[in-house]
Amino acid sequence: MTDLVFSLVMLAAIFLVLGAYLYWRRTGEVKQPALMVVLAVIAVGNVLIWTIPTSDGSSPVDLIEETQAEETQAAETQ
Repeated sequence: MTDLVFSLVMLAAIFLVLGAYLYWRRTGEVKQPALMVVLAVIAVGNVLIWTIPTSDGSSPVDLIEETQAEETQAAETQ
């Protein structure tokens, strides 16, 4: 499920940058497209934070998946 969320966030970031470029070309305005690019950078940064491994080799996403697997296994044994 997290893979789907990360994929959608990355697609949204790509479309934000594309939309910002088109908006800037059409109107010549700078503030709104700049804010769109900032939002795209923040979204990509969040995906990187969740997916890049730490010094011990695990990423926060791996920890979520491990916790879910443990909870599922505990629920099955009860």
